[in-house]
Order: sequence, then structure tokens, then C-alpha cells
Amino acid sequence: MNILDVNWIAVVVAALAGFLVGGIWYGPVMGKKWMGAVGLTEEQIKQGSMGLIYGGAFAFSLIASWTLAHTFATYAVDLSFSAKVLTAFGVALGFIVPAIGTNYLFSQKNKTLFFIDAGYWLLFYSAMGTVHAWLG
Repeated sequence: MNILDVNWIAVVVAALAGFLVGGIWYGPVMGKKWMGAVGLTEEQIKQGSMGLIYGGAFAFSLIASWTLAHTFATYAVDLSFSAKVLTAFGVALGFIVPAIGTNYLFSQKNKTLFFIDAGYWLLFYSAMGTVHAWLG
């Protein structure tokens, strides 16, 4: 299989879905709690380079989405809708959450931030898995 042989529409739509989840999660759902947990004010956030931050975040979303699509494409059998969603969730639960948890332990970040970010990644990958299952 060629590494570029994936459903590129699904890759982009799934990346957009994950990006949308982030906007909702770190906006109206957990935005204020997250700002408190990281120690930033709204003014400090507005001073950031939004093009770089959002552009970089979307580029990372595309990489994650492509990797998920490539993973699904390498299976010898066609996975069911639920298998794709659960696999995506499992990637977050088994790889992403432990990785950020380890980083947060050593950097001595608070539990609130860990649970906010872990929740986001579980939702992010679930959203991407759903799109890949739906379009794939």
C-alpha cells in the first residue's frame, strides 16, 4: 500500500471535525477552566500569534487524521463503523492520554489541566474516527 493511498476527503473533514471539537471544548465548555489551569488570561491569549497557533493546530490535526486513515487502510479487512470509532478512541486512551499524563506528572501540572486535556483528546479522536468511519 502506498502511504498516500487514503481517502483525502475523509482526512480533511476528520481534521476539521477534530478542530471543531477543540473550538467547542476549549471555548464555551472548558475555556475558562482551562485558562485558569494553565494560568493565562484572555488578554494574554489574545496576544498570541493566532495564525501560527490555529494554523499549527490544524496542521497537527491533519497529520493525526492522515495517520488514523492510514491505520484503517492497512487492515486486511474492512472495519465496521463501530470498530473504527472504537479504534480511534483507543488510540487516544492508549497512546495520547498516557503520554500527556506522563508529561504532566514530570512537569508537575495540576490534575484539572490533565483531565481537561485528556477529555479533549478522547473527544478529538472519537470525532475523527466517526468521520473516517462515515466517509471511509
